[in-house]
Amino acid sequence: MTRSAKEIQAFTRLLQARRLKLTTERRTLLDEVLQTRRHFDSDSLYEKLRCKGVRVSRDTVFRTMPLLLECGVVQKSVGDGRCEYFERTSIKGHHDHMVCNLCGKVIEFSSEKIERLQEALCAEHGFRMLFHDHRLYGHCRECDRK
Repeated sequence: MTRSAKEIQAFTRLLQARRLKLTTERRTLLDEVLQTRRHFDSDSLYEKLRCKGVRVSRDTVFRTMPLLLECGVVQKSVGDGRCEYFERTSIKGHHDHMVCNLCGKVIEFSSEKIERLQEALCAEHGFRMLFHDHRLYGHCRECDRK
C-alpha cells in the first residue's frame, strides 16, 4: 500500500469513527494536502484551492485540518509564528522542532526516548494522546557563540 493510500485510509477511518462523511470538499482538500511537499498553513491551502477554481469554504479547511492532524496525515510544524503551520507526516516521518529565538533557525529532530517517555506519562495519567506538537525554543549553536 502506498503512503498516500495509507493516509487516505487513516483519514477515512477517522471520519467513520466520528460518523462524518468523506465529502467532495474533504476529499479535494485531502488530495491537495497529499500533493503538498512543503510546510503550509490553512489560509495558504485555502487560497491555493481557490486559485485552482476549487469551491471549498474557508470553514471547511479550518475544520478539516484538526482531523488530518488527529489521524496522522499532517503534523504541526514551525512557521513565522502568526498562524499554525503543518506538514505531511509521511514525507519525513514524525519529528519535532528546535527553534532559535534569535535567528529563527529550525532544527528538526526525532527522539525515541522522548516518544517513549510521553507514552509512559500518558499511561501514568490515564491520558489518551491523539497527537503532539513538541517544540524547544532557545538559541542555536551559532547564535550562542555570538
